[in-house]
Amino acid sequence: MRLSVSLFVSALVAAVAASNVVELTPENFDSVIGKGKPALVEFLKTTLDSGHCKNLAPTYEELADVFAHAKDRVVIAKVDADGAGRSLGAKYGVKGFPTLKWFDEVGKDVEEYKGGRELETLAEYVTKQSGVKSKIPEPPPPAYTVLHENNWDEIVNDPTKHVLVSFTVDAPWCRDCKDAKINWDRAAQWFQSDNVVLANVNLDEPRNGRFTSMYNIMVYPTIKFFPKGNKSGENIEYEKLKTDKDVVTFLNNRAGTNRLVGGKLNLVAGRIPELDEVAEKFVTAKKAARLQLLEEAKEIAAKLTNKPTAAQYIKIMEKVTGGASGYVEKERKRLKVIASKAIDLKKQDEVKMKDNILRVFQTKTARDKHCLLNSTVSQAAHATSVEFRTRKNVLFEKSIFQSKGALQPVAH
Repeated sequence: MRLSVSLFVSALVAAVAASNVVELTPENFDSVIGKGKPALVEFLKTTLDSGHCKNLAPTYEELADVFAHAKDRVVIAKVDADGAGRSLGAKYGVKGFPTLKWFDEVGKDVEEYKGGRELETLAEYVTKQSGVKSKIPEPPPPAYTVLHENNWDEIVNDPTKHVLVSFTVDAPWCRDCKDAKINWDRAAQWFQSDNVVLANVNLDEPRNGRFTSMYNIMVYPTIKFFPKGNKSGENIEYEKLKTDKDVVTFLNNRAGTNRLVGGKLNLVAGRIPELDEVAEKFVTAKKAARLQLLEEAKEIAAKLTNKPTAAQYIKIMEKVTGGASGYVEKERKRLKVIASKAIDLKKQDEVKMKDNILRVFQTKTARDKHCLLNSTVSQAAHATSVEFRTRKNVLFEKSIFQSKGALQPVAH
């Protein structure tokens, strides 16, 4: 135990010693500031009652880290202006904590920093003032479409797509703009295989200036929806789209999609109401009636040329009438195995739609038992590894899949 504590303390001391933030005091201030390098100096209060200082501390450490490669060209420093550096705080007119000030190469107090406290915003300020680039890794491109004057017509006026556009600015005070882009980025990943486009216009870019007057944009963010049949654009209140769940619900209602938060399809995706009606009759019908229902389904499917999942209904009916014992249950088990593997979104969609249609061909009892099994397995997996499931649970699973309530071929 003593050794563990000793190692912990040593690591803690090493971490503190490794900080790239220069600590300034009245004794060393003039030997650092004004010696040929510009500097950003945080005047802070180190006592526990300063929540703003505590919140900024880890970000400020990161800021020093991303400029650590350029210590010979720019300084990131701090002063305990309510403690040992109180006289420095008074000298530079510090009234609140934390206060960030920029000093030039000769030590002139140029200005007080009034911008945002995020790492990226602080780093951009330091780069702008000093000409030194930070080592912040470049973020991946957003999943949403970046709109501008040159691609607006091609994207927004595409008659085959529903387009949801957010108009935002980069100003630090527009927190809703930042949140909107985060939600757009998530949703764009979830709807990538649908006839939906989530796009953003950055109104701070000079080339996008005309959109402000074109759409009379007075608030940020402004949201406009351009559905397939109306490219004039509909105003949508941002309050109705403040979360990723709101965005998913809106698109499902307006674009006819069937997504859940996270990107998976819901239980009605792929299903066709006209064929659902035939399938429900098929489940309880005798074999002769099933053959008639199969022909009825084929006639309906032939008219649904824009519904590719119609073929799945026909395939299931043909398998069952052809004598494939337990086909529906076996196929659902097979799809469950596929879904548990690492597959792309397009394949996930395909598997889910097939499974949704297969569910229609089960009796209510069989569907309920299948749901009970999934729930039981999910809870067991959450509590402990699947490897440690008891034989009793395994037998329970087996009994569910062999349920008499499942759809079976009917003899003459």
